[in-house]
Amino acid sequence: MRAMLPLLQATEFPALRRGKLETLQINIGYRCNQRCLHCHVNAGPDRTEMMDGATLELLREVLAARRIATLDITGGAPELHPGFRALVRDARAQGVHVIDRCNLTVLFEDGQHDLAQFLADAGVEVVASLPCYQLDNVDRQRGDGVFDKSIAALQQLNALGYGVPGSGLQLSLVYNPQGPSLPPPQAQLEADYRRELGERYGIVFTRLLALTNMPIQRFGSTLVSKNQFHGYMELLRENFVAANLQGVMCRTLLSVDWQGYLYDCDFNQQLQIPLAYRARAHLRDLLHEDPEGLDIQVADHCFGCTAGQGSSCGGALEST
Repeated sequence: MRAMLPLLQATEFPALRRGKLETLQINIGYRCNQRCLHCHVNAGPDRTEMMDGATLELLREVLAARRIATLDITGGAPELHPGFRALVRDARAQGVHVIDRCNLTVLFEDGQHDLAQFLADAGVEVVASLPCYQLDNVDRQRGDGVFDKSIAALQQLNALGYGVPGSGLQLSLVYNPQGPSLPPPQAQLEADYRRELGERYGIVFTRLLALTNMPIQRFGSTLVSKNQFHGYMELLRENFVAANLQGVMCRTLLSVDWQGYLYDCDFNQQLQIPLAYRARAHLRDLLHEDPEGLDIQVADHCFGCTAGQGSSCGGALEST
């Protein structure tokens, strides 16, 4: 796979500084039961990287020491990590809001038959990948049979109260474009999802998050191989919206890799761009250091978070 950082380092992206740390987003491991074309972490069934027990224990200490409000757990398919459920229980016991970034089909993997019930019992917010409401588009991007399994998983989550108004169980769906284009307006797209999924399958959900594909890892390499990389980067730059700088996720979030090292965001993690103040900053440093006010490392891929309506792990940054 082509190294993307040399194509992104020279940048005119504006300087950014950190605000108060509110969220730790941890990549608990790269193992996944899917291999998606747009995946910016290059996850798949053959990946073996997993966060070890000592790092998980350190994470628990950091959550308490820094009074972290939200633990955002990603992967890979984070639920395939053997320590996933214990981590969720401990974080919730500390009063931390927990997000599980779920690919939905993992609910049907061996040993995961009670996963949906576990998430509901723990009050975990589920952020679920569903890049389209049409079978062909989803299977083309994520693999044959993924759409049908995803629908079945959403129906299972709905049956437990997820996405149902008043239940307290949040179910967010994630959309990303099929190729090198910006997402359509999130509000309009959410209305389409509600209509199509509701009428066809009786599915309800809390909100839709429209995410821009990042020109890194597997997606970036695909762009290069199709001679689309520079055109896509020009699209992102031309649609830069300065107002989105106030809402980018890196201002209040730190990304943690499977070894416990810290980055400004999940994308910087995959590009191996270290924090500005220390090349190998680690979770243990957060026990006695506060990153508020520090510079954020930027490169050309950052235009992906600020183009058009903006994009972050929480979806669009503004309504368009």
